[in-house]
Amino acid sequence: MLNSILEKLFGKQKTEAPAPAASPPPPRDLDATVPLSPEMAAQLPPDAMTALTDSRPPRRMRLGVAQDVGRVRSHNEDVLLVFTGELAGLETMPSFGLFVVADGMGGHSLGERASGIAARTVARISMEQILPSLLADPHSEVERPPLQEVMESAMAAANTAVVSSVPEGGTTLTCALLIGEQLILSHVGDSRAYIITEDTFEQITRDHSLVQRLQELGQITAAEAAVHPQRSVLYRAVGQGEGLEVDVIARRLPPGASLLLCSDGLWGLVPDEKILKTVQQSHTPQAACEALVAAANAAGGPDNITAVMVQVPPEPIA
Repeated sequence: MLNSILEKLFGKQKTEAPAPAASPPPPRDLDATVPLSPEMAAQLPPDAMTALTDSRPPRRMRLGVAQDVGRVRSHNEDVLLVFTGELAGLETMPSFGLFVVADGMGGHSLGERASGIAARTVARISMEQILPSLLADPHSEVERPPLQEVMESAMAAANTAVVSSVPEGGTTLTCALLIGEQLILSHVGDSRAYIITEDTFEQITRDHSLVQRLQELGQITAAEAAVHPQRSVLYRAVGQGEGLEVDVIARRLPPGASLLLCSDGLWGLVPDEKILKTVQQSHTPQAACEALVAAANAAGGPDNITAVMVQVPPEPIA
């Protein structure tokens, strides 16, 4: 009765349900990945980001390439060719690379064609034999072919191709096959390969030139060879006839070492001491190659200049 009277006087009162209690936030996952907020970044020391990105060295080979026609010649007879590959995941294979430098001879078009044919042929023949074993199922019984024999036969095929296609041309040909830390180097002519570490600078190829032979016989000095009028004459080159003799070298590159391939347009103008210093002062192989080409041009740049540099991974940080 009382409720009816109150409803007539004040209207029916609505009773609101109490608001549900707020649920507690879920526990924070301390391992969850979250973006770095501007507030968090502002609290870091100035060099913290550099330390975070550079604290662990890359575990793959690093590559640099550079080439220039030089300051005197109007055309480029040098060729560089690079193949690299790696496989990561559940199954892996060693990082591998094929690096080629060729310096053509025979004048305009002849030298260019000779060096191009030689580089393409040696790459095609060697990769046809090596890649199937690298990409095979690791649980299969596929055997890797003898790498020294592969590179020697690829060089012979390149020689045959140049003799057939450019009989009046020729070229140097320096090829480096790198599988993990295993290096197989095949070489003809006077392009060069160097191994560079923190403590060593070693030329591992032998120039197949007249002045080098005269030096070996003790008839001239290194200083005389540098200015000899026949210093560009080669007694062994790709395309000079059948029965090519090839230097094949097997080495292991120590962790962190660099391999530099270059034409005589670089080493003929830039002394070994400056090459080493330039490499040591460069932060990356690419920066080193560009600086070396610039140094050769600064010294006059009378020839085409080519540099290819690869650095194998350093030891992992424990």
